Amino acid sequence: MLIIGLNGSPNRQENTAFILEAALKAARELGAETETVFVREILEEQKNPFCTACETPCRGICYKGTALEKVLEKMAVADGLLIASPVFFGTVSAQLKAFWDKTRRLRRGKNLLNTVGGALSVGAARFGGQETTLRALHSMMFVQGMIIVGDSHEKSAGHHGTCVGGPAEKDQHALKRAFMLGQRVAQVCRATASLRENRQS
Repeated sequence: MLIIGLNGSPNRQENTAFILEAALKAARELGAETETVFVREILEEQKNPFCTACETPCRGICYKGTALEKVLEKMAVADGLLIASPVFFGTVSAQLKAFWDKTRRLRRGKNLLNTVGGALSVGAARFGGQETTLRALHSMMFVQGMIIVGDSHEKSAGHHGTCVGGPAEKDQHALKRAFMLGQRVAQVCRATASLRENRQS
């Protein structure tokens, strides 16, 4: 079971990274292999980091032979994705959106169909656009046909995913939610493994 964490922050080691690692750690405790991708670094070596829909269907020509191609290949065989973004004007970061737009080829191959997804968002304040950012993340995953994990029905809020009011290390409520989200993604990955057996056909 492979679960990949996508860090959509422009900063490698701050709040988004912290809360994403908390969720990935919970998944590892249930036996998952995990890997973290810092999307900003992946995009930096792209000649054009923004998708221009240069051809349909997409063949991935613009990123052939780059780190982005390797990351997308790993995503294509992953069981789950935990996607984390800071809130930028009530939605996901530009880095994460640019990265996700480059997954057009995966959609063509149905490579993310039935991949399990969980969303995490970090705002500067308690009510800083986290839930609208989670909904944006959900919309991105829905277009790929992913299975979205939401509330674990514990006695706390977090119906759509994990919302963090920075600094993340001091938000104990968010840490609890991240742990439950990571566990739930791993559990659903295990329960739905058979659905992904033929997704690349």
